[in-house]
Amino acid sequence: MGIQVQGLSKTYGLQKAVDQITFNAVPGKVLGFLGPNGAGKSTTMRMLTGCLEPTAGSARLGGFDIQTQSLEMKRILGYLPENTPLYMDMYVKEFLGFVADTYQLENKVARIGDVIEQVGLGDEQHKKISMLSKGYKQRVGLAQAIIHDPKILILDEPTTGLDPNQLTGIRELILSLGKNKTVVLSTHIMQEVDILCDQVIIINKGRIVADSLLTELKSKHCTDSLEEIFRRLTV
Repeated sequence: MGIQVQGLSKTYGLQKAVDQITFNAVPGKVLGFLGPNGAGKSTTMRMLTGCLEPTAGSARLGGFDIQTQSLEMKRILGYLPENTPLYMDMYVKEFLGFVADTYQLENKVARIGDVIEQVGLGDEQHKKISMLSKGYKQRVGLAQAIIHDPKILILDEPTTGLDPNQLTGIRELILSLGKNKTVVLSTHIMQEVDILCDQVIIINKGRIVADSLLTELKSKHCTDSLEEIFRRLTV
């Protein structure tokens, strides 16, 4: 189950936040979605997840249209937004139980246990979310995104606030998930893209300026420095 985007646009008055972008994402390849601040990355992700209505164009996730089949689409989608909305007065395990109930999971208890282990929340599961560090709150956000074992994952800055040890664990998890799911990952950390991503899209001022396999992108620009390529295309 992949993602197909065709001519997707979002306009605010006279400003084009996203300008007729077209791309595909496929299972088994992690797609890095890159761009400078204000380029349209988060706007695109919000449209793909049904949080924001496009001005023009279309997109399908797992074959479901994001506008006319949004409920079916959201059943197969896991989303970690840039600023993860969490219920701070809930305990970690309680919150994940609440999310599991919204998806009507039959294996709720077992699945919560599996996800807590996957994201490394074992020692924090009985704490209130408000008491957690930024890094652990980010792990809770990732846990809620994968609790229902979605076929498609859209992750907006998933490693924000993680220390180097936490980074390693979450990167390994994303790589594992990317083997059989469609994963779209937004980040400003070029090293992360090198480690995690197979395909790279760079967006600048609402338009796609690069879309290719990471190896092909480096070969085309005759450099192994993704940071240098990013600067060339977005300055």
